Amino acid sequence: MVKNFSISEVIDSFGVNKFTWWIFFFLGMAMVFDGYDYMIVSYTMPQIANEWGLSAVAKGSLSSWSLFGLIIGGALAGILSDKFGRRKTLTLAIAIYSLLTIPIYFSNSFAMFATFRVLAGLGLGACIPLVTTIFSESTPTNKRAIFITFGMAWMIVGWVLAGLIATWLVPLHGWRICYLIGGIPLLYSIFLYFKMPESTYWLANKGYKAKAVKALENIEKMATGKTTFRDPNHLVSPPTPKQVGPKALFSKEYRIATAAIWITYFCGCFIVYGINAWLPSLMLEKGLKLSSAYGLAIAQNAAAVIANCSTGFVAEWVGRKANLVVSFVVAALAVVIMANIGGSFGAILTACIFLGFAVNYAITAVQPLMAESYPTDFRNTGVSWCQAFGRLGGASAPIVAGMIIQMNLGYSMSFMFYVIPALVGAIAAWLFVKRETKGKSLDQLATEERAA
Repeated sequence: MVKNFSISEVIDSFGVNKFTWWIFFFLGMAMVFDGYDYMIVSYTMPQIANEWGLSAVAKGSLSSWSLFGLIIGGALAGILSDKFGRRKTLTLAIAIYSLLTIPIYFSNSFAMFATFRVLAGLGLGACIPLVTTIFSESTPTNKRAIFITFGMAWMIVGWVLAGLIATWLVPLHGWRICYLIGGIPLLYSIFLYFKMPESTYWLANKGYKAKAVKALENIEKMATGKTTFRDPNHLVSPPTPKQVGPKALFSKEYRIATAAIWITYFCGCFIVYGINAWLPSLMLEKGLKLSSAYGLAIAQNAAAVIANCSTGFVAEWVGRKANLVVSFVVAALAVVIMANIGGSFGAILTACIFLGFAVNYAITAVQPLMAESYPTDFRNTGVSWCQAFGRLGGASAPIVAGMIIQMNLGYSMSFMFYVIPALVGAIAAWLFVKRETKGKSLDQLATEERAA
């Protein structure tokens, strides 16, 4: 008698293997390019503002324009990915943002810069939710949170790379060269299109059972060096939800989970993007040299890499909810310390590193819940719409910070403002995260939700 099997059972049986790491590095490089493209604006912001004589609000908006594109692009890409596949959507997104970053090299006005940042953001917006979704669908259940959050560390590597390149090239060649470098990912998108496999969960969910089984055989061959015959007719998938697409996110079954991840991610984005956009400029106002201000931002982002690598391990240990609540409380504490720090450069550096660790730990702690809260039918729609909403916080934060700075309340109050979203994130996680997803396979989670 032939036994029925699910995608989760087969992938879990292989454990972490060569295929897991293969996907990890493929997606990781995509995130490095994504991180560079976004963060390079923060490092070139002072020079651009000076060249075009921008006000504080307009200066803050330089980091926001790409986020507006991210919101639209992410929302659309989630729907496209659930319909046409993860691989095609991801490679198209990378090609779009790299192609549309190159014209910024020739930009001669604030309007032209803003236009192409919005357009490039359409591609950038698809990458992070797709990477989160693909990681969730490619890794064993008991390591899912680790790989999802560890994968986010690649984006921070891109942030650090942006800082290093800007520190090196801007004084020598000006800010424009940084955007010409942003076109390099176009070559990687072509490579990825031919090398990265489609998600087995997506194939099975769309009824391509033979292709899904073939994909499982390829994974098994990489993992064990052999293949096992599996009858596609015995591949079992969770039942189809009553609703799919964006409407399903607000259905009775999913609205509480949606509220939990939307609010927490919004707060996390508001803190991280607001601080990252203004940190170099605020440090310059504090009297530091340009190289020292950039150095603090790079140190903060380096700490963020460690945060992203560690939060998944803790989530697998204590559970998603506890990890998320505590992380936002610690983020609030880090903001208070940074706002009131004084004295030597060493003290400022230490506070900056702690801040980078804490706030990025908090925002990354949300990532596993995004993918785990929804079934394959609309998983990437759920992830991308959550991130699109969160980016409203990211897009508005630099502008709001600019408004606060123009009120002349001082450096300390400019930072203390971020305590508010940190505490709101902690409260939302405590109230709205109702189901613990730790240790449960994606198929199990989907089945439980339909049975509830």
